[in-house]
Order: sequence, then structure tokens, then C-alpha cells
Amino acid sequence: MSGNCLELFEAMEAAFRIPAILDDAERHRGTTFAGIPILPLDHSTNYPGAEFLILVGSSKNHRTRKDIVTRIGVRQERYARVLHPEASVSRFSEIGRGTALYSGVLVTSNATVGNHVLIMPRSIVHHDVVIEDFAIVGAGVILAGGVRVGHSCYIGSGSAVRDGVTIGEGALVGMGSVVVRDVPPGAVVAGNPARPLRGAGG
Repeated sequence: MSGNCLELFEAMEAAFRIPAILDDAERHRGTTFAGIPILPLDHSTNYPGAEFLILVGSSKNHRTRKDIVTRIGVRQERYARVLHPEASVSRFSEIGRGTALYSGVLVTSNATVGNHVLIMPRSIVHHDVVIEDFAIVGAGVILAGGVRVGHSCYIGSGSAVRDGVTIGEGALVGMGSVVVRDVPPGAVVAGNPARPLRGAGG
């Protein structure tokens, strides 16, 4: 079971009845967590009335999260939208399905957050930011006004992205980076200012 799930578990438990946790890892087979059974992903069909949330996601697998959603085959309208009670979201923003905002996240006016996005604790999403589907925003990230984060991107914890910058699809921004110019699709950048990492795979 992913650390992302554990971090959000208490907030979900308070707002939802959780019938099962789905995880294909062999080490979890036949086990439970807090009295909730951990079952393989193909058990999704056993819960026809349930809502779902995909909490798998890290710097190693951020580009494959869409594949998990596709494999499960659950209709988009059955994905939950989970906002931690300590998250603050403008009524003039849009939050997609299957998206989770962790403790202390701030989303301001006219921001658009897509489907299956994870925004970790204490991150700030300023006005007119667009975060596309399946992106992951680490803890303590600052996305200045008008930033665009592409599909399946990963923004490392503690990073700051200058206003108006675009992070291309599938790109990875390393922890603590300061991004002051556009990042090409699939690139891996880090540093202050952020630069492409030599030899990093796209």
C-alpha cells in the first residue's frame, strides 16, 4: 500500500466508508490495514456502488498512472474527489475527478486541476494555474500564477515554478528546484535555476 494512501487515509476514513484497499503487491496479499482488507486491483468489480481513488504515484512511476486507471476500467464518474479538511480551495477553481488534495494545500482563483491529480501537503496553486490529468505535485511546491503543468508530470517537493512557465507532458522536476523557463515534454530538470540533467532519460 503506497505512502500516498497512508498519508491521506485518516481524512478519507472520516469522510467515506472504505470497504477495501486495492493493491497488487504480493506482500499485501491476504492482509488488512486498520481492519480494511487489501485486495488485488481486479477486485474492483466486486464494488459496483463504490467510488475509487488511485493513490499510486512517485517520481519512478508518474508516467504509468494512466495505465493503471485504464487497466481497472472504472468509469470516470465513479472516481472520488478527496479534499483534505485542511485544504483551502477557491470557489472559482475547478477540481477534477479522482483528484486528491492533501493537508494544507491552497488552490486559489481560476485554477484548474485535472483528473487523477495528487497535490501533496502545503503546496500552493496560484491563480490561473492549469494542472493536467495524472500529474503529481509534491509537498511544499509553489506554482505561481498562470503556470501550466502537463499531463503525467511530477513536480518534486519544495520546488517553485515561475509565473507563466509551462512544464511539458511527462516531465520531472527534481526536489527543491527553481523553474524559471519552460520545461520540454519528457525532460528531467533540477537545480536553481532548473536545468536538464545530463544522461537523464525522457
